[in-house]
Amino acid sequence: MFDADFFRRWMAATTASVDREAERLTALDSPIGDADHGSNLQRGFLAVSAALEKEAPATPGAVLVLAGRQLISTVGGASGPLYGTLLRRTGKALGDAAEVSAEQLAQALRAGVEAVMQLGGAAPGDKTMIDALVPAVDALGEGFAAARTAAEQGAVATTPLQARKGRASYLGERSIGHQDPGATSSALLVAALADTAAAKEAAGE
Repeated sequence: MFDADFFRRWMAATTASVDREAERLTALDSPIGDADHGSNLQRGFLAVSAALEKEAPATPGAVLVLAGRQLISTVGGASGPLYGTLLRRTGKALGDAAEVSAEQLAQALRAGVEAVMQLGGAAPGDKTMIDALVPAVDALGEGFAAARTAAEQGAVATTPLQARKGRASYLGERSIGHQDPGATSSALLVAALADTAAAKEAAGE
């Protein structure tokens, strides 16, 4: 079972990962976006960590709702609303439970991903964050490590695709040959979840 502390650790691990990979995310965004994906997310997740330290929500759902709210208010462009929706909708789907199971988390994350698809109008194959998130959620039943692998493979698989949604879609065929930055950062979020779960298991919690 996973409590609020686990979810705070997940957000902290994501913040550290985005902080570490910000330059790479921005480099991926340069040829097909506004060259600000890394810096925007870096600012957003640092704000998430600060808010969680200040408020310390008591339930898993409340942690993610607060995180989502912070991202929406601090991240510019499309990333804030999309990531914010992902975490808020996942948090709301978890409800007020003090602890949630891996299965409940998987179902809630699916609800979050579906909300992102609705908001952005994107489907798998459109060269967006959905290309990492959908495979990850599909693989969660096999475990967190499987979800991580699926997300990372999904992100890499965006490289030969032509973007059909988002800023990159304006480039048409010129978007081919570039790995999607949103899918890449989504894979970081899933990898942070897998790392947090592995650390929990290693600690015998």
